[in-house]
Amino acid sequence: MALSTFRHNSSGRTRTLAALPAVVLLGTLSGTLALSGCADPGAAASGQQPATTAARNGVVYNTSPDQQRIRAEKDAALAAKVPEFIGKDGKLTVATTAGSIPLSFHATDDKTPIGSELDIAQLVADKLGLELDIQVTSWENWPLKTQSGDFEAVFSNVGINAARVKLFDFASYRAAYMGFEAKKSSSYDIKGADDISGLKVSVGSGTNQEKILLAWNKELEGKGKAPAVLQYYSSDADTILALSSGRTDLNIAPYPSTAYRENTRDDLKIVGKVNAGWPSETLVAATSLKGNGLAPVITEALNSAIKDGSYGKVLERWGLSEEALPESKTVTEANFGTPQAGKTQ
Repeated sequence: MALSTFRHNSSGRTRTLAALPAVVLLGTLSGTLALSGCADPGAAASGQQPATTAARNGVVYNTSPDQQRIRAEKDAALAAKVPEFIGKDGKLTVATTAGSIPLSFHATDDKTPIGSELDIAQLVADKLGLELDIQVTSWENWPLKTQSGDFEAVFSNVGINAARVKLFDFASYRAAYMGFEAKKSSSYDIKGADDISGLKVSVGSGTNQEKILLAWNKELEGKGKAPAVLQYYSSDADTILALSSGRTDLNIAPYPSTAYRENTRDDLKIVGKVNAGWPSETLVAATSLKGNGLAPVITEALNSAIKDGSYGKVLERWGLSEEALPESKTVTEANFGTPQAGKTQ
């Protein structure tokens, strides 16, 4: 792939963009980027992956189109609570960005969206008696298309934050962490700003992890230390290739994705972990338009799935049990940051 690179001298960032006009650039669920119509970028980064991959953490990842998802029974009482405008076509239209194993990505057929985010969305649709209609979109587009009504909910590793609660309501379903990854031969131990001083760090534009790095750089500059050089790549494949080849020192991405790579590759390891809401804490949540009444119903559906065990089975299937929540909560602008909303600030 031809690439062009340019540097913003004022910020110390390096941005690498695809120069191919025929592809459509898609943002991922939380920051890394994926190319529309390509195979899952995580798979491409390490060569063609088989349909099932046995990992060191004991998980056998099924990346084939035939998912045989864990399903849930319809809850008639919950189905009756679905806002009328949602249930008219009998579908729950869910947006996802299909850019990062094991959260949301394309199967080995290069077109079927699969992953833990969609498995959880399936449980919610089942509980509400609706057909799951998955729509792959870009990270940049899901907010506008959710506001326009094209999407009824977003399941794409969306973290709750102060800006988003002004426009959307949330139903929490997973802990939200970011992982720093590096070559296995490295000795990095990333716990705060001082640990990234002067390093080249790849990150997704417009993401919570970018906000963390920008804040850390500001802290470093205040101490008179060299900030990290932030690098932006056009796909997850390019990001991981740059990391494994030594062109970048670190990559920060959703923790589940870094854990997947640590457990399925021989050259990378996790060297740090930070909450996606740093310096506070946040959660990953299903996202719907503010005030439309859908978020509380999704919350009830998630709690029903937690209670019957199907939620736990989904997370176990994808090696994400450590990010399980004991309870889903509805988070709105009105209760954001309160104990009733969970760990969100």
